[in-house]
Amino acid sequence: MFRNQYDSDVTVWSPQGRLYQVEYAMEAVKQGAAVVGIKSKTHVVLTAFKRATDDLAANQKKILAIDDHIGVGFSGLTADAQVLTKFLRMECLNSKYAYDTPHSVARLVAALGTKMQICTQVYGRRPFGVGFLVAGFDETGSHLIQTCPSSNYYDCKAMAIGARSQSARTYMERKLEEFSECDKKTLIAHGLAALRECLSDGDLDIKNCSVAVIGKGEDFQVYDGDAVAPFLPLLDKDIKRKLLQDKTQSEAEAMDTS
Repeated sequence: MFRNQYDSDVTVWSPQGRLYQVEYAMEAVKQGAAVVGIKSKTHVVLTAFKRATDDLAANQKKILAIDDHIGVGFSGLTADAQVLTKFLRMECLNSKYAYDTPHSVARLVAALGTKMQICTQVYGRRPFGVGFLVAGFDETGSHLIQTCPSSNYYDCKAMAIGARSQSARTYMERKLEEFSECDKKTLIAHGLAALRECLSDGDLDIKNCSVAVIGKGEDFQVYDGDAVAPFLPLLDKDIKRKLLQDKTQSEAEAMDTS
């Protein structure tokens, strides 16, 4: 990314048909802390890596509850995320007040996309520099939806955003066929295993990761700090299972060649 004569405002098109301000906002998402989302038929799990601005500061929360049946994980500018989560919460409150029913996840994300799109078309404003993974469960089932600063949104089976998220996506592509039938505990194990792929060094612990779960008959619940501790042993079990599968596969291949 570099400055050029076509990136002075979000309404300026380049000759190649690009909006550089939108691309810069999407780059801010790519450089944010990693967030992973995985969906099964009955549950949606979010896992997020929390960073601290310095040694004296607490780690920033990367997963926020919107309503009993909806929550978000985000990567990018925290201040922008706070503004948009406030908007989402107000939409959910208005739905309960006006219709006495929880807000549909799909309609809520569509409203979010409309709000974000305005900033890509109006002079003197900048795009929101944040991307969301929206996790929800309503009468139509489980939902995992990715939103981008460009205001596009995508329904996903599994997704990772943020720094080094390609490693997590590679892991999830290998395991994709398993996710739909996974129970809650197995889905969390996959989420933590995918998140660990995003780390450049160190390992996950109670200080640097968050877990959130929502499912059929369950409200959206965020686990931070000591509440994450019961889930970390699932990661070790997942490693042992993976090593056992790899060993079995290697032995089978050896037998075939012989």
